Amino acid sequence: MVFLCSLDVRIRGSNVRVSTWMTKLLVGFAFVMVVAHGQVRYSIPEEMNKGSVVGNIVQDLGLDVKRLKSGRARIFTEDSREYIGLNVDKGTLIVRERIDREELCAQVSPCSIHFQIILENPVELHRIDVEILDINDNAPAFERKEISIEIAESVASGARFSLDSAHDPDVGQNTLQRYTLNPTDHFTLKELSRNDGTKYVEMVLKTPLDREQEEEHKLILTGFDGGTPQKSGTVKITVIVLDANDNSPVFSQPIYRVSLSENIPKDSLVVTVSATDNDKGSNSEVTYLFSQSTGKEALDLFKIDSDNGDINVKGLLDFEKSKQYELNVEAVDKGGQADTSKVFIEIIDVNDNSPVISVISFSNAIPEDYVPDSVISILNIKDLDSGKNGQIKCSVNSDLPFQIKSTSSNFYTLVTDRILDREMFSEYNITITATDEGSPSLSTNKTLRLKISDVNDNAPVFQRHSYTAYVMENNLPGVSIFAVTATDRDSGNNARISYFLEDLSVNGVSASSYISVNAESGEILAIRSFDFEQRKEFNIRVKAQDGGNPPLSSNVSVKIIIQDQNDNAPQILYPVQTGGSVVAEMVPRSADVGYLVTKVVAVDVDSGQNAWLSYKLHKPTDRALFEVGLQNGEIRTVRQVTDKDAVKQKLTVVVEDNGQPSRSATVNVNVVVADTFPEVLSEFTDFTHDKQYNDNLTFYLALALAVVSFLFIVSIIAILSVKCYRWRRERMFYKSGANLPVIPYYPPLYADIGGTGTLQHMYNYEAYRTTDSRKSDLKYSKRPTESSISLDSSGTQTITHVQNKKPFDATYDEVRATYIRGQRQCF
Repeated sequence: MVFLCSLDVRIRGSNVRVSTWMTKLLVGFAFVMVVAHGQVRYSIPEEMNKGSVVGNIVQDLGLDVKRLKSGRARIFTEDSREYIGLNVDKGTLIVRERIDREELCAQVSPCSIHFQIILENPVELHRIDVEILDINDNAPAFERKEISIEIAESVASGARFSLDSAHDPDVGQNTLQRYTLNPTDHFTLKELSRNDGTKYVEMVLKTPLDREQEEEHKLILTGFDGGTPQKSGTVKITVIVLDANDNSPVFSQPIYRVSLSENIPKDSLVVTVSATDNDKGSNSEVTYLFSQSTGKEALDLFKIDSDNGDINVKGLLDFEKSKQYELNVEAVDKGGQADTSKVFIEIIDVNDNSPVISVISFSNAIPEDYVPDSVISILNIKDLDSGKNGQIKCSVNSDLPFQIKSTSSNFYTLVTDRILDREMFSEYNITITATDEGSPSLSTNKTLRLKISDVNDNAPVFQRHSYTAYVMENNLPGVSIFAVTATDRDSGNNARISYFLEDLSVNGVSASSYISVNAESGEILAIRSFDFEQRKEFNIRVKAQDGGNPPLSSNVSVKIIIQDQNDNAPQILYPVQTGGSVVAEMVPRSADVGYLVTKVVAVDVDSGQNAWLSYKLHKPTDRALFEVGLQNGEIRTVRQVTDKDAVKQKLTVVVEDNGQPSRSATVNVNVVVADTFPEVLSEFTDFTHDKQYNDNLTFYLALALAVVSFLFIVSIIAILSVKCYRWRRERMFYKSGANLPVIPYYPPLYADIGGTGTLQHMYNYEAYRTTDSRKSDLKYSKRPTESSISLDSSGTQTITHVQNKKPFDATYDEVRATYIRGQRQCF
């Protein structure tokens, strides 16, 4: 069934001139308003750029984009040239070709383009009219640059002289509006209008001429149009004053009217014009010619005999191109005097055009379950003739189950007349006959071949069971990732496949928030930008569904792998850079070549070569003293430290990855060349001054000094307490010798190394002790058989080796006295 609906949408400006600035304004817009004509009409200026929007048919026709796509919307024009195109994705009409109103319609106004928008399933037909508005893109122009006119001095005031008409292909206000003539001492202009509204001028003699005073007159004729900005064209006029010829030719009629059939042969006589001159001799001889104000199209179709005034057909007349012509004829005598007359020629239509059948929609294959009165094809049948010559009757073979119905002017539909049976007839040849009502009538035949097809019984099939696609991270939303394709062995709409994304969960989120699938092409598009560091791959499923009823479908799994991109700069892990502290590495002056100062540790969250890091020094204090390992970030000395080397060294290490383009990070390493801690502290203080640490650091240093002082005082008190305790214990040993233990007392800071940890039966032992309580150096005494312990006057204990071959036979009192002396010396 055909649904025909239309809406007349149109805007007219209120006497606004279409100027250059207005043209720029109109380029992006088509003016629309609603009128009750049942059709859509837009108005656009000529010369719009290709791709410019004419109008939004989705809004104006009450449709939506899905309907345009499902109905395979397209444009049908009765002419072979399509100036307007249809953007189905946006539902807009756009300029497809450059439109020149003058080339398209010449002087015809208004100038419109007519076409139809066809929708299928169900079939709809919408008529669209686009009016092409004129812009002022042409200036008035004269065919001749100079005009020479000879005027006898006896010509009386008021005599008229035809001048060249300026031609301006624009229309309305943009076409020729007025003329000016300068100077105006002897002549004035008289503006005249033809029936079609175009203007031309005659030069009128204002004051008599006198050849003896002035033989030539130089004039400038200027033609102006009404555009904004205004354009003009000029022609030079030279008036040559002749001697007396005081009678002008006079036509027998001011206006001649003639009717001609459009099929009149060439060289046929149209009319004979006649003019008389009361002068005698050569001054009475009249020459006939078409004036310059006659249109160029008329000059191409007609010719005049300059001697007898016969006007004949020069070219082929066509009623469909122009219905009438106007000729301006001049009669000029030898003296240059002239008279003008008009010839109006009306063209009569004859039946010389056969009907033209255009198939704008045809379902060459239909299912056998098509119901009666279903639309098979939409036809456009037109006849360029007028009246009865252009009236058409249309019919099909009477023995076929089809019939023709008229839907609107020049549009017909071919519909089914009864139920079809594919088992009986699987194919039909339908002959459509269009006949006009002219005398004699003309007809045209068109044969359509229609196939009857089965119903939908094949599901779409993918080429593979699964696909793998790759996409670079940090992609732009909307980028194409992959395209899946399925095929269907059915035909027509049953094989038209649409692709859908199945609603799976990806990391707890719907797959539709990551990916979209183009329903028409199967192209997989990214909705968001992916991050390789967050997710490296995910799986989706795409369903292919045909357009059958009921639809059949199949699905396929697509694995999308995200590829890494160098979008992360290296991160420095060590040394840690903070704003409140300074870390300085110490290098002793005795450091060997290759001494490891420190190591810069960095990581890159990218993968592959994007995470390969290299290290290098950037503007070091002394380039010859240090170097950094290219791959491991180790800072080592490259030579021995000398006295000339600065104590404080500040190194800047640049860490750079191997990506394209590479990214980098920098870290500052402070190095002090010193052997003692005070030197390091001094240089560290310099570093802190350089960095201008805040007052908190001073507070922490003072707090640390107070804590250390407190611990030092506590240690002194503890040592004095231990001294006193041991002194009292010593006195106890002197007072009570019988109670001494069998095993001697070992101070806590000394250890027995005798092998078993106790004295042997021979009372052999080694005593370990310090020579100074402030130092950690140890001295020892060996067995009594090999050495003896003595004290010098300074209190320093020394070991004197005494060779004694006798066995050790010291008494218990001697051993006890020796042990006590050792204890006193130690503490």
